[in-house]
Amino acid sequence: MPKTEVVLFSESGGRCPFIQWLDKLPPKVQDKCLVRIERLAEVGHELRRPEADFLKDGIYELRVSYQGTHYRVLYFFHGKRAVISHGLVKEKRVSPGDIELAVKRRDQFSTDPPAYTYLG
Repeated sequence: MPKTEVVLFSESGGRCPFIQWLDKLPPKVQDKCLVRIERLAEVGHELRRPEADFLKDGIYELRVSYQGTHYRVLYFFHGKRAVISHGLVKEKRVSPGDIELAVKRRDQFSTDPPAYTYLG
């Protein structure tokens, strides 16, 4: 199975919401998130629980837990690419607002992928 290209969503000003969120996390959590992203690149759409799950409206989550805290990385697919929207700390469930934000970013990305792809 070919690897899935994983890219990060960038806002029009070049800001990458995922990187800004990730940089604030403890190093161990950062490492666990990056391992999940590597798994997403390896298996793409085939990634399932407990590592990932489908939420709704084409939005998926990577699932990371550390010391009783549940972290989620929201993403969507665009063609053969997986696009990381943003990360969050989950309380009881992923909030509808976070899902709506990922849907909005998916819609923006689909209009002009190069303009919304983080280049580092």
